[in-house]
Amino acid sequence: MSDLTIRATTQLNQIANGIGRLLLSPLGSLPAFFGAVVVAIVTGILMLIAFKYTSHQSAMKKIRSGIKAELLALSLFKDSIAVSLGSQWRIVAGALKSILVSLIPIACMIVPVTLLLGQLSLWWQARPLQVGEDTVITLNLAGNEKSSWPEVDLEPSPAVQTNVGPVRIRSKRSICWNLQALEPGYHNLVFHVDGQNVEKQLAVGQHPMRTSIQRPAWNWTDVVLYPAEPPFDPKSPVKSIEIQYPPSSGWATGTQSWLIFWFIGSTIVAFCFRGVFKVTL
Repeated sequence: MSDLTIRATTQLNQIANGIGRLLLSPLGSLPAFFGAVVVAIVTGILMLIAFKYTSHQSAMKKIRSGIKAELLALSLFKDSIAVSLGSQWRIVAGALKSILVSLIPIACMIVPVTLLLGQLSLWWQARPLQVGEDTVITLNLAGNEKSSWPEVDLEPSPAVQTNVGPVRIRSKRSICWNLQALEPGYHNLVFHVDGQNVEKQLAVGQHPMRTSIQRPAWNWTDVVLYPAEPPFDPKSPVKSIEIQYPPSSGWATGTQSWLIFWFIGSTIVAFCFRGVFKVTL
């Protein structure tokens, strides 16, 4: 992706972060399952309304009526091969038309939905560290194997204690520390890299919190997947910084299941409320 695309995505992430902190902050005080259900209901209804006003509803209704008529013809004239084949073909054609008509609302929703998923991942992709828990933080340097190694150190902080490190992995141009969390809350870890200060967010607490797994590299995919912090400039000596947070547990908000739960839940909500909002899907 071009630099312009990455910069635009970074700006959108900043807007989404502001809205996400405001609207999703109650997730920190709600039971995990209840919070996931509320998010699925609200987003399902919002996407349904967005679909209604960005789609050609009259065309959708006409296509659906045509498909229903052909299904009725199949049941009434099931002994006629010619009628059955014709009805089946028109059903397939109607389904294809329905998909084409739906492309416009899908295109309209793809950016806000992507930003929403990025915000939800900050809450459910991992859980925060707990006081006394250890983790590994990895600073990845820019350049290649022949590039010189800058002076790098982690500024002391009352929030963490360094158990091991820094450990240099020359083949990967990475520097690792084993840290122990000491204080609950949101903290900024400060690294000194050849006289420059770079920061990485750290979340410590018992309850759900926004956890930024990675401060991303100058890469569009990473910027989309890790929206909480700005990416490192391509001229920066640092490529990215990662924290190994423990995975979230639970089938509604677990690391491996939250996205599936959200997708299925919001889809069911949209279908259940389509009559209430008079939306043809």
